[in-house]
Amino acid sequence: MQSKKILVVDDDPSQCRCMAIGLRVEGFDVVEALSGVQALANLEADEVDAAVIDLMMPGMNGLETCRVLMQKFPRVRVVLTSAYHLSQRQLDLAGIGDAVFLGKPFTVERLASAVRERLDHAAA
Repeated sequence: MQSKKILVVDDDPSQCRCMAIGLRVEGFDVVEALSGVQALANLEADEVDAAVIDLMMPGMNGLETCRVLMQKFPRVRVVLTSAYHLSQRQLDLAGIGDAVFLGKPFTVERLASAVRERLDHAAA
């Protein structure tokens, strides 16, 4: 079975790299992006199954990135991350109710579990 490709988006290079390494250890193929603009460019060039997107980024923030991604690439499943908590109601009100939220800090195992849940949800 081919591993699923995950796009990790975080403006903090060390955070982005840590998440990417952790997801690779968990068996995923990972593409990294340090901004929303770079993430969307990666999506134009490379097909991914899911995206892990940090909420607080300069320029195009995680919510904006998520909205564009969901409009242009509706089959990509999204996990939003942040140290600031968001409820499912807030995601619904922001127009990205199909995304799930994972509050920082989190373990690699919890991140991988959230990604797998999103991928399983897409397959159901």
